[in-house]
Amino acid sequence: MNSQYLQYRIHSKSNECIDVSSSGAWTLDNLRKIENALRAVPHVKKIIWDLSGVDDFDSAGVLLFIKYLEQFETDGAVEVIGYTEAQKDMYQLLNNSENRVLTSQRDNNFLQKIGKNTIDIYADIKEFATFIGHLFVAIANLIIRPKNMRFKEITYHAYESGFSALLIVGLTAFLVGMVIAYQGAVQLAKFGADIFIVDTVAISVVRELGPMITAIVIAGRSGSAYTAEIGAMKITEEISAMRTMGFDPYYFLVIPRLFALMITLPLLVFFADIFGILGGMFAAKMQLGLSVTQFVDRLYEVLDVKHYILGMIKAPVFAFVIATIGCYRGFKVSNNTESIGLHTTASVVNSIFVVIALDALFSVIYTGFGV
Repeated sequence: MNSQYLQYRIHSKSNECIDVSSSGAWTLDNLRKIENALRAVPHVKKIIWDLSGVDDFDSAGVLLFIKYLEQFETDGAVEVIGYTEAQKDMYQLLNNSENRVLTSQRDNNFLQKIGKNTIDIYADIKEFATFIGHLFVAIANLIIRPKNMRFKEITYHAYESGFSALLIVGLTAFLVGMVIAYQGAVQLAKFGADIFIVDTVAISVVRELGPMITAIVIAGRSGSAYTAEIGAMKITEEISAMRTMGFDPYYFLVIPRLFALMITLPLLVFFADIFGILGGMFAAKMQLGLSVTQFVDRLYEVLDVKHYILGMIKAPVFAFVIATIGCYRGFKVSNNTESIGLHTTASVVNSIFVVIALDALFSVIYTGFGV
């Protein structure tokens, strides 16, 4: 068997002994090719391993050598020859390390990667369910002893999550309403049904886009802030200090943020509905020449209260999801700053995905009930 990095020869008189010769650069860049060559070496009673042809050895190459040396030794004797003093020193250093990690152990199998990712997702869901369980217990205890409610913190987070977000929520909703009106006007004008642009904008914004766009903006703004704040507290061990002093972090960190967002998100959705309709009204005026009076008169005819209620029902559900995911990801942060960025990103991605999935579920339920 010939390879750029490894050759082996079976003794002609006996199949129980082979000569293995290593060559080239045993470095991280060549690790995969070297490992593929090592896998082809048969396990016999005796192996004579010559390292004299190796030009370069880094820590990854040594770890790979250690891994396969141990594997070969499980089946027979291995005699290593041709190594230099530098290679011997590196081998002893890495082999004696209590925390050595075999960098060559990679999941090359596609099915292995799927299995590993599935296990990780399952573990994450299990931990999140445990987090929700602790949260419900804390809320139940708070209902029994309402004097423990931290109104000052709830007010603070309501201001940060609600009032401070009015500008971005209103601007986003206004632009979304404009886009819907402009796109719808092009199609409706072909059939002379210009007035129905009011129906399209009003119902779509109030029932679907208003709650969903607001939730997505808040997930990116407030949900990520929750993760970053709690994650920073975990890195600085403030959460551990709270537990040491007998304080429940759920009372001080999670519940105030959860209640604040569940209060403010419905108000933000109402605000977004208004600005979304105003954006549609502006676009209808510019594109179709529809006057404000005509738009408002048609709005009174088509926009029933039920549409507003159906859209508003989603707001506290979205708020609960965003706040719990944001706080959960904050508690998952490990003791390094890189982890804050990773979990903040995961918080936003998870929240937006769940919000869209729940919005689709609400649509199915509403359609099933004929509303």
